[in-house]
Amino acid sequence: MEKVHRDNFDYYLELVLANLPPNIAQLLDRVPMIVEDYPSDAQLKKLGLHHRRQLCGLYTGIPLTHRSIEGPAVPSDAIQIFREGILAQTHHVNGSITPDGLAEQIRITILHELGHHFGMTEEDLDEIGYG
Repeated sequence: MEKVHRDNFDYYLELVLANLPPNIAQLLDRVPMIVEDYPSDAQLKKLGLHHRRQLCGLYTGIPLTHRSIEGPAVPSDAIQIFREGILAQTHHVNGSITPDGLAEQIRITILHELGHHFGMTEEDLDEIGYG
């Protein structure tokens, strides 16, 4: 990805993060968010995907609803968001990505992955508009 596109994406990411409600922003202090251009080949293979632009984000860890004090040690949680996937999913007007569309897709992706942290399924997230 060209630096100018990465910088533009990151500018809107910072705007989205600055405008998240405080309780959501605090969650990101506990679940680190990693921003990358695209997922690794190993991640794509594990998920059965063929194109790196198919994936906007990924939660890794054990959802809070599946944890137990009797269970094994929990690996660190993390949220990854992928610039290329988000850009591919952003709504276009006249062939160009709108700033509002990009910011909204970034916000949806972050909230979607946080939903997985709390044990929400894809169906749950679809029902509330974060699918």
